[in-house]
Amino acid sequence: MKAPSFSYVRPHSVDEVLTLLNEHGDDARILAGGQTLMATLNMRLSEPGMLIDINEIDALRGIELRADCLWIGAMTRHSQVEDSPVVAQHAPLLAQAAPHVAHRAIRNQGTFGGSLAFADPAAEWPACVLALDAVMHIAGPAGSRTVPASEFFLDLYTTQLSENELLLGCEIPLANGRRQVFLELARRHGDYAIVGVAMAAQVHNAVLHDPRIVFLGMDSTPVRALDVEHCIHGNTLDDELIRHAKQLLDTGLQPSADVYNSAPTKMHLAGVLLGRALRKLTERN
Repeated sequence: MKAPSFSYVRPHSVDEVLTLLNEHGDDARILAGGQTLMATLNMRLSEPGMLIDINEIDALRGIELRADCLWIGAMTRHSQVEDSPVVAQHAPLLAQAAPHVAHRAIRNQGTFGGSLAFADPAAEWPACVLALDAVMHIAGPAGSRTVPASEFFLDLYTTQLSENELLLGCEIPLANGRRQVFLELARRHGDYAIVGVAMAAQVHNAVLHDPRIVFLGMDSTPVRALDVEHCIHGNTLDDELIRHAKQLLDTGLQPSADVYNSAPTKMHLAGVLLGRALRKLTERN
């Protein structure tokens, strides 16, 4: 199929984008990497009257180490996150997750901010930023605002972004010794994950402190395993603790079946990944 007719504009500043969004409202769509939008246009699942291409806005690009955080601009490509030594050092969870994002050709075009704004529950970046306690920076007609990742993802493909707002980038706390692990299972490499887990914690002599455990592919948004976090906090990781954590996972998560996998299958795989990730988190002790 062919895309429907639409107007196209390529602004050069955030202010221009906001003006266009305010004028056209829900009739406008943002074009970032285009890896999702172009497909939905061609299948006529999306029929905007105005396409706003933000690829010329330099202020939205780049990875920057700041005093107490790592900044990743919304227009930073997946492959730039994957290849960045700064990301590998200060947010290793992202470096581990990046190779799981589709295929290299797609990672060369798709954007970090585009993935967060689209909020696919099977995508890697939303789960990662939630596990890292990241903060989203958003521009709108009333000025800029920040939203913690814990409040950003509202429902399936739904975020805190309103129709006249633009995601500027993401501020991620530096690892500072917190260990981070990302694992996922997919039918084939590059496919959407059946289930994945993003995990971060302080680890001292196999004792985990202040853990963050976030699953993707299990619900309409990335979901924290809060009961498991409380269970393992301050305790020494051993087989018994892992068994107990898996039991809590069974009662705390209620995954939705998809076309290929039943809810029980997803629960089983989530338990498998939980055990693997916890062991990997402490394997250097």
